[in-house]
Amino acid sequence: MAEYVALDVSLRSTSVHIVDQQGRCLWRGTCPTDVAALADTIRRHAPAVERVGLETGQLATRLCHGLAKAGLPVACMDARQAEAALSCRISKADANDAEGLAQLLRTGFFRQVRVKSEGTMLVRTLLSARRQLVRTGLDLANQIRGLLKIFGLLLPRGGGRAFEAAVRERLAGHPRLAAAITPLLEAWRAVREQVLALDRQAHAAAERDARCRLLLTAPGVGTITALAYVAAVERPEEFRNARAVGAWVGLTPARYRSGQVDHSGRISRQGDVRLRTCPYEAASTVLTRSRAGSALERWGLGLEAGLGRRRAVVAVARKLAVVLHAMWSKEEPFETDAVAAA
Repeated sequence: MAEYVALDVSLRSTSVHIVDQQGRCLWRGTCPTDVAALADTIRRHAPAVERVGLETGQLATRLCHGLAKAGLPVACMDARQAEAALSCRISKADANDAEGLAQLLRTGFFRQVRVKSEGTMLVRTLLSARRQLVRTGLDLANQIRGLLKIFGLLLPRGGGRAFEAAVRERLAGHPRLAAAITPLLEAWRAVREQVLALDRQAHAAAERDARCRLLLTAPGVGTITALAYVAAVERPEEFRNARAVGAWVGLTPARYRSGQVDHSGRISRQGDVRLRTCPYEAASTVLTRSRAGSALERWGLGLEAGLGRRRAVVAVARKLAVVLHAMWSKEEPFETDAVAAA
């Protein structure tokens, strides 16, 4: 008889619940959150295991890969969908959550999530670290601007070396103010150097990856966008067609249809917010700073004339996500007007 094992994972311990095909509890308990301990517990209490399930989370990648290497049929469940299905329960407890996950696992009423490879997660970690440092640098720069403004010392727009030179110039002759601002400026400079170091790592990673080199031929797409797209999509054959990528990224309008009501709202904003930001920035570059003419640029400028800049950028971002998937699937570079004419 098939057995279904649900794991409600926490940092130190994991609640385990095992049910049979009729939903009857066969065993329940706790186990240390360790791959070897979990595999031993599952084999001991569920010798005829049909499926092992756990929710998405920070520990899910390591546990899923570890249990799969141990020969167990593991499935990663969408945490948002599982939470919605279990929201009707009165009591919130790890054991109760594990029981509910086991019933979802048995009935098949769950959305399985593809677990990314270790190499892909390393790339996403690199991009996340860079993004955090960029935000930290912006916060420090804004803090310096705000503190100097109190004393009537205004800084020009821009960053980099010009920003640092402008700060030091205005601090000359204000020793007490410089004693407070200089540590912030030094921290800003250190963060900027680390961002540049991560940029070099990202550039090297993109140069080694043939998929990134292919996507870099598209207008507006830079190293960070190419890496983020490849790391998020990972396997383009998982999508039924290129248009599905736009909905997966969250750049398609959310539709509401009930009775006589049928209308489209704003974009759904579902999926990876970091991936959604990259095509948006690339689309903004296409409409404002792109020098290589392309059909995508002309299409976006036509939309901008009728719908405005913001909606046009969103539309170009969605189309760019679709185009990148098509380029990747067909292994064909993007053709600008100059390339097509040649």
